[in-house]
Amino acid sequence: MTGLVGTVRIFNHHINVGYYWLALIDMFLFAASSYLGAVLYFMSVDGHVLRHMPALPLHTVVFAIVTTLAMFSMGLYEPRLREGVNGILLRTLGAFGLMIVAMTLVFYVMPDLRLWRGNFAISTATALVAALTNRLLWTRFIDLEQFKRRVLVLGCGSTASTVNRKMRRKADRRGIRIVGYIRQGDEQSCIEKEPTVSLDCPLSEYAQRNNIDEIVVAMEERRNNLPQDELLRCRSMGVRVVDIVDFFEQETGKVLVRHVHPSWFTYSDGFQRGDANHFGKRLFDVTVSFLLLMVAWPFMLLTVLAIWIEDGFGAPVLYRQRRVGLNGRIFEVIKFRSMTTSAESDGKARWATANDARITRVGGFIRKTRIDELPQIINVMAGDMAFVGPRPERPEFVRELSEQIPYFEKRHCVKPGITGWAQMNYPYGASLKDSFNKLEFDLYYVKNQSLFLDFLVLLQTAEVIIFGKGAR
Repeated sequence: MTGLVGTVRIFNHHINVGYYWLALIDMFLFAASSYLGAVLYFMSVDGHVLRHMPALPLHTVVFAIVTTLAMFSMGLYEPRLREGVNGILLRTLGAFGLMIVAMTLVFYVMPDLRLWRGNFAISTATALVAALTNRLLWTRFIDLEQFKRRVLVLGCGSTASTVNRKMRRKADRRGIRIVGYIRQGDEQSCIEKEPTVSLDCPLSEYAQRNNIDEIVVAMEERRNNLPQDELLRCRSMGVRVVDIVDFFEQETGKVLVRHVHPSWFTYSDGFQRGDANHFGKRLFDVTVSFLLLMVAWPFMLLTVLAIWIEDGFGAPVLYRQRRVGLNGRIFEVIKFRSMTTSAESDGKARWATANDARITRVGGFIRKTRIDELPQIINVMAGDMAFVGPRPERPEFVRELSEQIPYFEKRHCVKPGITGWAQMNYPYGASLKDSFNKLEFDLYYVKNQSLFLDFLVLLQTAEVIIFGKGAR
């Protein structure tokens, strides 16, 4: 049963199987809610339910898919979601609000799919109750011990303590149970509040006795100290053996920069870009940017007017700034101006900070809602940026960060993006520590970039905008 909550790789991206089962069940419930809404509505109106049934299948499919995608966009199928009951309720209500807006657009573009308002209202209410009930039951189900993957960490030094430090919360360990940390030789233990084990039997025997599903190799010194034969025997028994870097990649969606060796970039899966992938990525970028422009141009026009009202007619609306792009090439990013015209009058580059006095009133709003990023559509159309990718940094910051953070230049192996995997998973980076942590997510994207991952990031951008994640 552990496979039910394990991780699998789809188009290079590691996903938690359990939460995709949850999405599938939700989709079925949403389809059932659409049918139930129709039955209840037409029974109350004219009593002739069967007369309206032939038109329902397509309506039901669209309703179920749109509602499920709205749930995805609010991060409700993210296994590391740390929200409590109130947070889940807020996100679910937000998802259904997005669904109503999306379905309204669908009805406008495709009038034949239009649902009766009473039918739509009953279906939406039923689906909301079903989603909340299913989430409550699933949360209790997924946390049952018998459905967790049993993980054994080989090592108890500072490397192994990374598991203990970075996966402290319950949400970080959803679907897994750390059985213990194996002390090897005279290794000094750095583990707190977790069981450490000194083996009195072969590793393979201990793994079999304790029903271990996975062994994470996290030893300080591996040369002449790694029990190769025992690990091979464990693999032959069906126990998965992974390096700590690969473990964190699959469980947290990031690359542990401090524990990566240069050869890892050469021999690990990923980091491959073919011509077909390049063409598909470019087509995706241009198509999404064009569709976004069609939807966003009224907001862009209102932003221009708002800036002029605050700063005076004729005040500069757009802001150009040098950024580092693909393979270190410098380009000018275009954004709506959100700071005063004298923000960097001394010529010194500065990160934006919380409650930055340089940000105007209009600027504060458009940064929070990411409207200031919309002119970057021009950069995407010109080929300087992709729609999804690492955030482009200024050359001054890149030089500084490259000297202090290992492998920082690797993020320039792909085009920078308007939105990205790091923005989904980490707040705005305004310090060396923030840049280091964001790089771990950027490297995951660089390694595993695919149209599937781009679509997931695009879908969850709604969550970033609504909850103001990563804005400053």
